Amino acid sequence: MPDLSQHTKNILGLQLPTDPRWVDLAGISLEAILTDHAYCEQKAATTCISLIQRYSDREKLVQELAPIVSEEWGHFRLVLNELKKRKLQLGKQRKDEYVNKLLTFQLKGGHPEDRLLDQLLTMALIEARSCERFKRLSEGLPDSYLRNFYRRFMESEAGHYTLFIELAETYINPDKVRKRWKEWLDYEKEVMKEMEIRGDRIH
Repeated sequence: MPDLSQHTKNILGLQLPTDPRWVDLAGISLEAILTDHAYCEQKAATTCISLIQRYSDREKLVQELAPIVSEEWGHFRLVLNELKKRKLQLGKQRKDEYVNKLLTFQLKGGHPEDRLLDQLLTMALIEARSCERFKRLSEGLPDSYLRNFYRRFMESEAGHYTLFIELAETYINPDKVRKRWKEWLDYEKEVMKEMEIRGDRIH
């Protein structure tokens, strides 16, 4: 796949692209960026487990997210192996300011359907931004091996993004999903404007 298809670009829908300087900073903070990436994959797996536990009565959600748990944990192990191969250390997990800001936008209380929708859209947005970031790394890192390494992650995250949107539309009116998704995209744009450009984190 030479590039993201136009369809996938449209699906991602992100309103603000990553500042190109981020890739240069990431390239000189390799141990930190790989550490953060590892924890991102770990948290993705555990979040999917939590969704399965919380919505065990939603058969399609359980069936679709179960393999994602395995895939994300496999990604965690791949990044760990990359650290080991390069004689780098898995550092401490950091506070994820980006994700924490997204969580504040989730509806609290109210109808259970609205809470489910926001939980799924939060995951979709994290996967979309991760896909965009991995695309930047696959194009801009000086290490050709790492460019290919992140290309594979980019392709995976694009598939995950669409899955969370599809799950939302399975249980909730698609028009409602799209309307709320637009609100999420607008909010995320403002979050990205406020975030410091740092090369030691994926988001």
